[in-house]
Amino acid sequence: MQEAYKAIIDQIGENSGRDGLADTPQRAAQAMEFLTRGYQQTLEQVVNGALFDSDTSEMIIVQDIELYSLCEHHILPFIGKCHVAYMPTGKVLGLSKVARIVEMFARRLQIQENLTKEIAEAIQDITRAAGVSVIIEAKHLCMMMRGVEKQNSLMKTSVMLGQFRDNQSTRMEFLSLLQLGKL
Repeated sequence: MQEAYKAIIDQIGENSGRDGLADTPQRAAQAMEFLTRGYQQTLEQVVNGALFDSDTSEMIIVQDIELYSLCEHHILPFIGKCHVAYMPTGKVLGLSKVARIVEMFARRLQIQENLTKEIAEAIQDITRAAGVSVIIEAKHLCMMMRGVEKQNSLMKTSVMLGQFRDNQSTRMEFLSLLQLGKL
């Protein structure tokens, strides 16, 4: 990967050997490994057994989970927040595990639409919840730094599974609770 970054630096017309750039290929390779570390993780590793018995069947919401990802089309960042809700059926997920699941999928080359779906399906698979909802709001640097250069655009995606898809009142409860959740 270092050689590839060196070649890119040279191809854009820079001198990859100059003082400020001499170590950049190594640093860039390390940064890319960090930014895509989700490929080295599995759902089972991330959850690590943190699924607990619970008799609650009421909605659980974890909102405003920061996320940083790279779009698969331009390898430029998109940055935003994720809101996750699920309705347990006997098992609840450790709180930090929801954020870790978001992080695992975000740290892969992605499009936001697929990221939203992957998170929802993973939480559904691991918890067997009666319903799962995931909403992501993100700003995409591929639209801000290049192309149409629109600085204020925000993309929102949602996936509703189970009760969130089938029951409008459940969906509306989730959406209204998101608005109340601002501290």
